[in-house]
Amino acid sequence: MTDPTQPDAPGPEETRPELPAELVRQLETLGAQLVWRVGKDELSDDVVVRLGYASATPRFAHLPRLRSVADTELQAAVAENRVVIEWVD
Repeated sequence: MTDPTQPDAPGPEETRPELPAELVRQLETLGAQLVWRVGKDELSDDVVVRLGYASATPRFAHLPRLRSVADTELQAAVAENRVVIEWVD
């Protein structure tokens, strides 16, 4: 049973399709190998999501710093299409 108080839980009128067990396993394996940072760009109000494999973690330190972003700012950026996704090699 899902907890409706959790942000990822579907609402009463919303349902999620059942994913094949193998796909779920593969996604969980991939997710365990990823690291990410989320914040505001120093030069704009865009929210930046930096994503890469755990092996790329040292390279995150060489990128420009990201300012912290509140949940409400993140939600507004998503609604306004001001989210930039960067892959870190």
